[in-house]
Amino acid sequence: MEYTPEQHSLKCPKCQRGMNEVDHEGVTIDRCSNCHGLWFDADEAHQLKSLPESHAVDTGDPKDGWKWDTRVEIDCPRCSKRMELTSDAKQKHIWYEVCHDHGMFMDAGEFADFKEENLLDWFRAVIKGDRSTVAP
Repeated sequence: MEYTPEQHSLKCPKCQRGMNEVDHEGVTIDRCSNCHGLWFDADEAHQLKSLPESHAVDTGDPKDGWKWDTRVEIDCPRCSKRMELTSDAKQKHIWYEVCHDHGMFMDAGEFADFKEENLLDWFRAVIKGDRSTVAP
């Protein structure tokens, strides 16, 4: 859905469409109405990670989420500064973007994966590669 300030909480930093607020047990994040990426203010991703059933906020298809990894010039939806491209320290295959002043953006499927840590993460990291080498 096209971004309109009256209707949406934020403009998606990846696809520029409207984002809507989504609440899970008192933690409110923003989800894109088009690409289903997720914006987390401050420490919301880690707060949600510890809550039961919070993977349900990530409604997008991980295969669609991977397609957005090729987009590298991403600006913070709060301050418009260029965001840093990074990956999770424990799960190197999870690539996301961070604004150190405002928050982070995860593509569809990445939060659900981030929430669950297991042995498959090592294999996924080998297949996808380290972000600093694959997409510097």
